[in-house]
Amino acid sequence: MKTIKQNVLVVALMLVTLCNYANNEKDFNNIVNAKNVKVVFEDVKKGQQLTVNDENGVELHSELLTKEGELTKVFDLSSLNDGLYTIELNKEFLVVIKYLEVKDNKVIFIDNSEQVIFKPLIKNEDDLVLISKLDFNENPLKVTLFFEGDMILSETIKSELIINRVYKLNKELKGNYTVVVNSNGKSYSSFFKI
Repeated sequence: MKTIKQNVLVVALMLVTLCNYANNEKDFNNIVNAKNVKVVFEDVKKGQQLTVNDENGVELHSELLTKEGELTKVFDLSSLNDGLYTIELNKEFLVVIKYLEVKDNKVIFIDNSEQVIFKPLIKNEDDLVLISKLDFNENPLKVTLFFEGDMILSETIKSELIINRVYKLNKELKGNYTVVVNSNGKSYSSFFKI
């Protein structure tokens, strides 16, 4: 009887140790040495841009991708100061953002922080400017329109899941136009002539 109790105790201790390791394994995978930070992005295309930014949006590293498929990139972030950073993959219609924190020469990936931001679609057809954007978080979108460098329109569109706007321009004002759309802390521009 004593042997059975000892065996049950040993099995219980092994299960507790295994469960503890399983719970902490996630932490081991999220905290890595700043010299070997591995980031993976799915379905990348040639010509897309990968950037590393600090918490103020200052771009610290940028590169155009030359391969397609899965991207596995290893960064040495040991020279960075303690703080929050993002690694962003800028695709044609969206931006995929991964958040991380550098602290004491270690990198901590912030759980469940990957974000996908849909870019606005800006089109010009004759004297019309069409702007569309999908935003599940319903963030405000600011549209600014310039003619020959002078602002002719500024509008902030608030809290809409799907934004569709059409702006009619004066056909008589022939020249260079610029549309600047600000959303999710990012700026997108389009240039055209009529």
